Amino acid sequence: MFIETETTPNPASLKFLPGQQVMPSGTREFASPEAAEISPLAQAIFDTGEVVLVFFGGDFISVTAAPGADWSALKPQVVSILLDHFVSEAPLFVGGDASGISVPADDADMVVEDDPEDAEIVAQINELLETRVRPAVAGDGGDIAYRGFKDGVVYLTLQGACSGCPSSTATLKHGIEGLLKHYVPEVVEVRAA
Repeated sequence: MFIETETTPNPASLKFLPGQQVMPSGTREFASPEAAEISPLAQAIFDTGEVVLVFFGGDFISVTAAPGADWSALKPQVVSILLDHFVSEAPLFVGGDASGISVPADDADMVVEDDPEDAEIVAQINELLETRVRPAVAGDGGDIAYRGFKDGVVYLTLQGACSGCPSSTATLKHGIEGLLKHYVPEVVEVRAA
């Protein structure tokens, strides 16, 4: 087995491609060792002591190193952990539950309640996010979570390598906001949630 790595726009993150499916559906982000306890793979990556975020995508894993961590030493450790995991065909989650969620349950308070009258607008927004934005963000080692639409404002959260990226504000404001405003005139702004 060979695991490819790719740089991401976030200099603290690397994208690891095992050449096979990681998540059967959805994505999963682990922002702490405690959150990673449900995944032996994420926990092993955190156990290196130099990682602050692990993100599982459909066919990749993004790892964000702690400030001051040296990727030249950390990268071989992560590759070794990933090789051990995938070669042994170990379960991704404790109990083998591989269900993915884009919006972690502990972030539920960050969701803006959609007005039922905006259902058509929300459907258009989600269609654009799914077909145009999500593939591009996944290419950079991350994902995007829809958090709500209210008074013309779309609330989104960047995840994975994109969550701490220096260009995340530009991605939201210039890229995603411009796209949504163009196709959905009711959108006046995009904000990070």
